Amino acid sequence: MKRLDNRLIGIDQGELVLFSDYEKGGEMWTGTGERTRRHSIHFAEAYRLPPMVHVSLSMWDTDSSTNARMEISAENITEIGFDCVFRTWADTRVARARMRWMSIGELAHEDDWDLY
Repeated sequence: MKRLDNRLIGIDQGELVLFSDYEKGGEMWTGTGERTRRHSIHFAEAYRLPPMVHVSLSMWDTDSSTNARMEISAENITEIGFDCVFRTWADTRVARARMRWMSIGELAHEDDWDLY
């Protein structure tokens, strides 16, 4: 559990279309090539320390003749943003995917001192 030691708790959120490969015959739909997508997300305001980040799929459109194998994660979390990473593998064919994210953490206070 992460304890927040501050009256200034910030919550930021957003939604992002990760890709739409069906129309243009992209790699996620054809099942060949790079099967990972990475997007940088920037918070509306910097946190005091790296926040907790939650990511989830809000829409996925897959080929019904293959198994639906997907992983979504938040990586490289800093005070100013993070990378959203979507992965699939094997014969899975994904036409398009959308994700939602939420971050919760401490905001800086105007009385905070940076001594060193």
